[in-house]
Amino acid sequence: MFRNYLTISLRNLWRNRKVTLISTVGLSIGLACGLVIFLLVSYMFSFDRYHTKADRTYWVVTDIRQENVVPTDATPRPMGDVLREELPFVETAARLENSPSRVMAVPDGKGGFSKKFDESRSLCFTEPQFFSVFDSDWLSGNPETALAAPNTVVLTERYAQKYFGSANPMGKVLRFDNQTDLTVTGLIKNLPSNTKLRYDAFISYATVPTLSGGGGQQAMQDWSRVFTVCFVTLRQGTPVERLLDAFPVIRKKYLTTPEAKKLDFHAIPLPDLEHMPQYGGRSPGLILYTLIIVGLFLVLAACINFINIATAGALKRAKEVGVRKAVGSSRGQLIGQFMIETTLVTLAAVALAMLLAHLCLPMLNSVLSVMHTDISITNLFHPDSLVWFVALLVGVILLAGLYPSLVLARFNPVAALRGRLSTQQIGGVFVRQGLIVTQFFITQLFIIGVGVMLAQVRHMQQADLGFQKEAILTVPVPVSNALKQDVVRARMAQIAGVEAVSLGADPPATYRRLPVPFTYDTHTQPEKFPTVVKVGDKNFVSLYGIRLLAGRNFRTNDTTNNEALVNETMVRELGLRSARDVLGKRVNLWGGDKTIVGVVRDFHLSDLHQGIPPATILNYYRENRMASLKLNPTDIPTTLKAVESTWNELFPEQVFKANFVDDLLANFYITEHVLLGLAEVFSLIAVLLSCLGLYGLVTFMAEAKTKEIGVRKVLGATPAQLVWLFGREFSRLVLLGFVLAAPLGWFLMNGWLQGYAYRINFSGWLLAATLVIASLITALTVGYESLKAARMNPAKSLRNE
Repeated sequence: MFRNYLTISLRNLWRNRKVTLISTVGLSIGLACGLVIFLLVSYMFSFDRYHTKADRTYWVVTDIRQENVVPTDATPRPMGDVLREELPFVETAARLENSPSRVMAVPDGKGGFSKKFDESRSLCFTEPQFFSVFDSDWLSGNPETALAAPNTVVLTERYAQKYFGSANPMGKVLRFDNQTDLTVTGLIKNLPSNTKLRYDAFISYATVPTLSGGGGQQAMQDWSRVFTVCFVTLRQGTPVERLLDAFPVIRKKYLTTPEAKKLDFHAIPLPDLEHMPQYGGRSPGLILYTLIIVGLFLVLAACINFINIATAGALKRAKEVGVRKAVGSSRGQLIGQFMIETTLVTLAAVALAMLLAHLCLPMLNSVLSVMHTDISITNLFHPDSLVWFVALLVGVILLAGLYPSLVLARFNPVAALRGRLSTQQIGGVFVRQGLIVTQFFITQLFIIGVGVMLAQVRHMQQADLGFQKEAILTVPVPVSNALKQDVVRARMAQIAGVEAVSLGADPPATYRRLPVPFTYDTHTQPEKFPTVVKVGDKNFVSLYGIRLLAGRNFRTNDTTNNEALVNETMVRELGLRSARDVLGKRVNLWGGDKTIVGVVRDFHLSDLHQGIPPATILNYYRENRMASLKLNPTDIPTTLKAVESTWNELFPEQVFKANFVDDLLANFYITEHVLLGLAEVFSLIAVLLSCLGLYGLVTFMAEAKTKEIGVRKVLGATPAQLVWLFGREFSRLVLLGFVLAAPLGWFLMNGWLQGYAYRINFSGWLLAATLVIASLITALTVGYESLKAARMNPAKSLRNE
């Protein structure tokens, strides 16, 4: 019997191959989108869950409480030792410190270096306990002792190959930051991409004091500042509440009363931190859950298409059903027959969807390259993914096939054989109208979302940041000596095409920089709010075009400079009426007194998610790590070559690295650009699926209204009037879908915009544009079939009357 069903199903599908192709393609497109989204979300939720002890490992974080709460992902340096040594329910704890913008060199044995590398985010300092908290595959070395001694390093295979080629790296020496020799004591396999701790060189934590000068050991016991990432693994069966209860005890024991009020410790499950943007997570949970809903919407839209097209062709199969019932087929057998057809189409669509997803995933991995993603279609066959994949497959078969099968199976055999089935007997127009309204709702919701996101991203790109960013190049300044810095400033200024040079710590707007407490004027206690410190010399304000509102700029770059500039927000937070009221006042921060000599206009210190905090600009040469070069835009390539040549002369032992400020600022909005790109693609697919659904409904309506159109033509109706029969019907559906989508779209996108301190206003024109776009798509889709039906010879439709 099954073989018979299968043979007949294949014959029917081949006989109606045009409809079968449309159904398969439509379903495969929706499924491909669902697969890509679910693979992406599954990958994002897999971060650091593969570790054996992940379920009882926590990331200890610190909230700095002042006027506002500033969340950080770090702790004071002694925290790890205290957790490990004083809490019996703690199995182990591990500390880790990032080491950005460092140089790793390979000695050539002749006093020089054969290779030099600028390592931005691949190096870290950590303890031997790190490898008992986190799983790693060791190829050489002892995980318990490899990082026990100072000046040792463990490499991944990738970095061992990078530094030493195919030679055995064990025992070889690397020069770290041109000051410390590191001996390779361990080799491990490359870490997977789905970890937040994707490092390739692990330097022993015992090396940190030796790099900090004479005060190294004292700095390791400093509880007042948060430097170190700390992980803690609890013993089996220990509730996290015991750890949380221990934090107040630790604060009281080791922190002074003011520090204890300022620092608040929390424990976050290891896999959850990746989804908490306030602590540096790159894939917020809300976005991932939203993507799941989007994927379900697209799969639902594809199933709706299938239902519409299947039921639209029901009239053509009426006699087949009538014959089957007349010779004794039961309703269950008919449902089984049509479900087999649905299953065959669905399996073909799944195969095509997997191919489409496989072709799309390299592009997705490229877009998400900053996260080192390596999502593959083979991830579908992992045990966890396979469960939801099979569930999705079964759900699609039931959703897409059950209703059309029930409709076909309940035909009246007599009416079917006489060709007198009504539209009500094959499910009625209203069911399909409801399905199309659902599609219009989904499509217009996507269009609203894309419109708002596009407007917000454009707003962020065009917003006045309060400073200039065009044609400004930044290069590192790896010296803290004031005289050498003067040489850098002078040599760079001599380069043709360089119009101005400023030394400082970073550009005006950077990633989150922790604010610092300060005291103002004659006050003896710190202010209720902290200030963000920007470091720049006397050319900083003019080079970046920051407006001076009151007072003056720095006069010199002398090492004795004790002057400060503040922004407008600082003046307002201090409760002063005029910018001039702050001039000449004292501000004490970083352990020294500074005199406020000027007030600058507010400028953005980070991305547009956040408002502008109180800020202070200091001319502090010890913090100068970067030179900003204002370039003449007429011949930038030539200037770049000259800058690199001069820099290499000044720092032959370092690695040249240059970035344009506007490129650095563009990195602020990588998430928005990725989301916008995904939303645009998925919106186009939603529109395509909607068009296929409209095709199915207009085909059905043309079949159902054949005789009505014939009668109207005989009575003198024009083609335009007949086309309006369809247009009127679809106009109502578009409008109803819009009425449902508009308030939900407004609510959702307004919620999304709340994440930005500087955002667009959700205006009515976005909703109006959505309705216009949906109407145009509908008109173009149904126009051809409507005209075809209106031009049909009425004699054909009325011949049987």
